[in-house]
Amino acid sequence: MTKPTHEILTTSRFYIGLYLEGSDEAVDGYFQECKGLKTSQDVIECPEVVPLAWGSASHGRFSNVKIPGNLKVNNITLVRSLRSSKTLWNWLMAVQQGQWAEQRRDGAIVIYRQDASEGARFVFERAWPASYKCSDVSASGGDLAVEELELACEVFERVDPGDTT
Repeated sequence: MTKPTHEILTTSRFYIGLYLEGSDEAVDGYFQECKGLKTSQDVIECPEVVPLAWGSASHGRFSNVKIPGNLKVNNITLVRSLRSSKTLWNWLMAVQQGQWAEQRRDGAIVIYRQDASEGARFVFERAWPASYKCSDVSASGGDLAVEELELACEVFERVDPGDTT
């Protein structure tokens, strides 16, 4: 029997690990949801005259050429149930108290398979916590308290699983 050459990373029964460079923690956080893993590039339209005659005109015609512009990296939002660890909260507080230049961190977001092996790894550079949100809580409710951490980063790319560069 041959081993399949492809796999599907399911959207359930997996978890996400956050690793920050220079941290004392082995894993800085496990998350159940990650949003905003997106990079895009502006499209610049440049009008130019091409030497093709059209209609009754004897001169060229206008054409729009699309060329790549600036790269954009979305903010990344990580969601998990509220934990007692204050590692991420302390990072946010340091940034809010004016130490943002010292607190920018490189790191990785790893999506694990059901068997705990790495399925995908995304690395980011010069990230800092842009916002933190804790869900509304009610003593009469049965929902878990959820926290969201939004990271602003300058570089974001996908690398091979297990690659720590």
